Amino acid sequence: MGWVVMQEELNILIQAQYPLIYLVTSEEERAEQTIAAIAQAKPVRRVYLWTVTHGIVEHGQPRNVTQHNTVSPEAAIEWVMRQREPGIFIFKDLHPFIDSPAVTRWLRDAIASFKGTQKAIILMSPVQNIPIELEKEVAVIDFALPDMAELNQVLTNQLEQVRGRKITTETREKLLKAALGLTRDEAEKVYRKAQVTAGRLTEEEVDIVLSEKKQLIRRNGILEYIEEDETLNSVGGLEELKKWLTQRSNAFTERAREYGLPQPKGMLILGVPGCGKSLIAKTTSRLWGLPLLRLDMGRVYDGSMVGRSEANLRNALKTAESISPAILFIDEMDKAFAGTSGSADSDGGTSSRIFGSFLTWMQEKTSPVFVMATANRVERLPGEFLRKGRFDEIFFVDLPTAEERKEIFRIHLSKRRREIERFDLDQLASVCDGFSGAEIEQGLVAAMYEAFAQDREFTQLDIIAASRATMPLSKTMTEQVTALRDWARQRARPAASSVAEYQRLEF
Repeated sequence: MGWVVMQEELNILIQAQYPLIYLVTSEEERAEQTIAAIAQAKPVRRVYLWTVTHGIVEHGQPRNVTQHNTVSPEAAIEWVMRQREPGIFIFKDLHPFIDSPAVTRWLRDAIASFKGTQKAIILMSPVQNIPIELEKEVAVIDFALPDMAELNQVLTNQLEQVRGRKITTETREKLLKAALGLTRDEAEKVYRKAQVTAGRLTEEEVDIVLSEKKQLIRRNGILEYIEEDETLNSVGGLEELKKWLTQRSNAFTERAREYGLPQPKGMLILGVPGCGKSLIAKTTSRLWGLPLLRLDMGRVYDGSMVGRSEANLRNALKTAESISPAILFIDEMDKAFAGTSGSADSDGGTSSRIFGSFLTWMQEKTSPVFVMATANRVERLPGEFLRKGRFDEIFFVDLPTAEERKEIFRIHLSKRRREIERFDLDQLASVCDGFSGAEIEQGLVAAMYEAFAQDREFTQLDIIAASRATMPLSKTMTEQVTALRDWARQRARPAASSVAEYQRLEF
C-alpha cells in the first residue's frame, strides 16, 4: 500500500468511526504526526498517547503532564472509556500485554462503548499481535514507508544545511531512489552520513546511501544481502536461459512500463545439483543492476511462539518490497516447502500456513520483487507452485553437453592461469562426460592440490586422473536424474539451446 493510499485509508477508517485500528509501524513520530493531521478534520478530535512508561499524555504536551494512574493497560483503557469528547487514543507497544485476558476484555468493552461516538483506539506497534477475540473487531494497516516526495523533503532539508550546495535533477533522483525503502529517520541519518563522510552529496555518494539498505537487510536476520562479482560470462552454456534473462535486463524501467510491458514475476530453475542454478541467480543481479536478497527459509521457522514463523515471513517479504526493485532468491525451494501437505501432524500446520502465505503474496504482489527460485527434486514441490502464471517461466538445467563442458573448463582454467593453450579441452570434456559444472571445477581443484603438494605445475594428466577418481552424481543418482528429465520434457523450458537440450531429454 503506497503512502498516499495508506493515509487516505487511515483517514476513512477514523471518519467512519472504526473503534479499533492496528497500525503496524516502527516510525512512531511520523505516524503520530499523520494521525494528528487527520484529527484536525471535522469533527476535531483530541489525540492522546499511552506508553507503559508514562501512561496517558495528550499529544503535544510534556510527558510529565500525564493522567494519573493510567500506566497499566487496564487502567488506561478504563480512562479512555470514561471520556466524553471525541478523541483518538494511541496505545504504543501494547502487543506484550494484549494476550492478557483482562486487557483483551477491556478492549472489547471499549469497542462496545464507542458505538455512536467519535472515539477510536489505535494500537501502534512494529509487531502485529492480534488475539483471536479481537480478530473480527480490528482493522489492520501497515504504515507505508516514505515515498519519493517525502524523501525529497528530507534531502532538500539536508542540502539547505550546506549553503551553496546544488545538485542536478538526475543526481537528486538517484539519491532519492537509493533511499527508497528506508524510514524517514534512516534517510535523514544516511544523508548526514554521506555528507560527513564525503563532505558533499553527489551521485558518487549513492553507494553510501545504499549501504544503509544493506544494514536494513542484516538487521532483518532472515534475509541476506548477496554481493556477486561474477557475471553471466562465468556461466558455461545455458544459452537459452541467458538470452531470456538478457532480454529482461531493462524490465523494471519506466521505459518498459510506458511500452506496456508488465513487471516480471519470477522464474523457477529446476535441474541436476551442481549445474549452475544458484550461480545464474547470483549473476542475474549484476546483469539487471538490482540488489539480490536471499530468503533463508530455515530462519523463518520459529517454534518459540504461535504465529511467530508467519510474522517472520511477513516481515521478510515486507522488507524485500520496501527496497524493491530487487531479486528475491530462494535456493533449494524443494527443501524449504517439502512436506507442507502433512505439516499438521509434524509442526501443527506451521509449514502449510507459511506455504499458503507465500503463495498468496506471490499471487497478489504488485511491488517489483522478482522471485528467483531453484530446486533439485521436483517431486517434492507442491503442485500449486508449478501451475501456469505463478512464475513467468520454468527452466530445466541438465548436465552440460560436450561443448558446454569445454566452455566450463575454459572458464575455470582462465580464472587460474593466463595461458591455457597447453590444455586439450576436447579430451578433458570427453573424460568428464556426465559431470556437472561443480564436479568439473572440483576435479580441477583436486588436480591443482595434487601438483601443489609435489611442488610443480599441474598438467592435463593431473586433471584426467582427478576426474577419473570422481564418481559423478549422474551415476550415483541415475534414477533421480532420469525422473527429473522425464518430468521436464513436457513441463519446463530447456536452459541450454533448444535443439541440443531436447536431444538429451529424449535419450
